[in-house]
Amino acid sequence: MLQKESILKVADNSGAKIVKIIGVLNTKKKYFSIGDIIKISVKEKNKKSLIKKGKISKALIIRVKKKIKRKDGSYISFDDNACILLNSKNIMRGSRIIGPIAREIKCNKFKKINLISKNIY
Repeated sequence: MLQKESILKVADNSGAKIVKIIGVLNTKKKYFSIGDIIKISVKEKNKKSLIKKGKISKALIIRVKKKIKRKDGSYISFDDNACILLNSKNIMRGSRIIGPIAREIKCNKFKKINLISKNIY
């Protein structure tokens, strides 16, 4: 579970490295988990990146450290908290996803993410 001011790694090749959660879209939840769309601020970036430090953007959470219970009774957790950056139309900015993603993201909204990702757990 994540909340405001949490630090996340960026798991795509958009150019940002580390981001901070500053809010959530269309809900008043206090905690965020896999599959939530959030508002973030870029804290660190690659040297030759087009994304500026401090830029506010949307992101989709794809990994969290906390154990999450699935419908079949099993639990899943990851080593880090990670997200991928989205543009204003909720389409991925990058063209690759680094590392695994959770099966819970597999839905009609994010078809491109399911096609690009190699490791779905």
